[in-house]
Amino acid sequence: MPNPELVKTLDNLLSKARAAGAEDADGIVTYGRSLSVSVRGGDLEDIDNSEGRDVGLRVIIGGRQACVSSSDISARSLDQLAERAVAMAKLAPVDPYCGLPNGVSLAVDAAPYDLHDSHILSPDILKSRALEVEAGALSIDGVAQAMGASASFSQSDFTFGNSRGFRSGWASSRHGISTMAIAEKDGAMERDFDYAAFRHFDDLPDPHKIGQTAGQRAVARLGAEKIASGPMTVFYDQRKASSLLSAFLSAINGNAITRGVSYLKDKMGESIFNKDVNIIDDPFIIRGLASRPCDGEGVAVRKSHLIENGVLQQWLLNTSAARQLELSSTGHGSRSISTPPGIGPSNAYIAAGDASPQALFTETGRGLLVTDMFGPNVNANTGDYSVGVSGFLIEGGQVTKPVSEITIAGNLLEMFAGLTPANDLKFDSSINAPTLRVEGMMVAGL
Repeated sequence: MPNPELVKTLDNLLSKARAAGAEDADGIVTYGRSLSVSVRGGDLEDIDNSEGRDVGLRVIIGGRQACVSSSDISARSLDQLAERAVAMAKLAPVDPYCGLPNGVSLAVDAAPYDLHDSHILSPDILKSRALEVEAGALSIDGVAQAMGASASFSQSDFTFGNSRGFRSGWASSRHGISTMAIAEKDGAMERDFDYAAFRHFDDLPDPHKIGQTAGQRAVARLGAEKIASGPMTVFYDQRKASSLLSAFLSAINGNAITRGVSYLKDKMGESIFNKDVNIIDDPFIIRGLASRPCDGEGVAVRKSHLIENGVLQQWLLNTSAARQLELSSTGHGSRSISTPPGIGPSNAYIAAGDASPQALFTETGRGLLVTDMFGPNVNANTGDYSVGVSGFLIEGGQVTKPVSEITIAGNLLEMFAGLTPANDLKFDSSINAPTLRVEGMMVAGL
């Protein structure tokens, strides 16, 4: 349920916007606090503590809109904020698609989905956990140092509403631990990381194990070699597979579709992936990192099957994009304090397949396992794709030696058609995918 104190501020802000001349308005009021502690060499390196309130206001006048924001919620500041927003809107260009969503589409369910954990951790506790992460990394033979070993927590309250009476809000929390390990051998150095982030403190894994995993990954990369160029089956490990899902989500973003700058703009209802691939966006996941009772415009959200049995089912739409396409919002409006509504997914994921990563390796025989990426490049109009990577060679169905200084390339439409998901899906982010096998990519090495 919305925080009564934040609702009071929001009501006041929207009332002032109407009094200043706004025909319609919506607003956001947030409260947040966060604490992060990092260590190095067994000593405290940095502590970051912040707390504050922010307000954001959008006003609409005659098809023109403007957004303003402030961290000052005094009565005088809210007066000035409303007056400034109205003055800006009167000078803005006309946008025939801007405006509040209709009342029928607004959310009525404000279930919290267990997003808030009341744990408030002290700096001493966070320092202790950061030291555990660092110790875990340094316990691995070959690790020379750990960088950025940290522990953090944050809590926030979010309230949204509009001048037509809609109000919604919820509290959330986030707990995290992470580190970067640096391994060294014969003058060569490699680095890798591990992290965990969850809504609830009790869901976090052992910090020592997080550090150990980072260290093991860094050591495994020592002695990396180049490989010969040519076509090859490429595997994206679970940490990097979400980058392909992100590329897909960008292509079905309603803003890209309305501008005609997507390689999927003419593919609605067609088979994009093989029939065993399903892609889902689910805002109702309990404790999900992007779960929400409504989108950034107050529109009701729903579980969406973006790809069902390989077939493209829908775009991601906010109110503006839906109006341009003569469709209905899909509940994917996103909102920041200071900008008009954008578009974004909630908890998006590629459903797990039936085979384990090792089974796919064995079935393939020879391939490249990507564990790190550098600067992906995607042509939004054609889907042409290239990225610098490093990882491991797969030979005889087994992960063998580390490899680096490689570029892989393909076309996303062809890559999607030849994609097979493994069964190792984990929900550790807002965009998740299992290990993915992609057939027939071009690898540029030696």
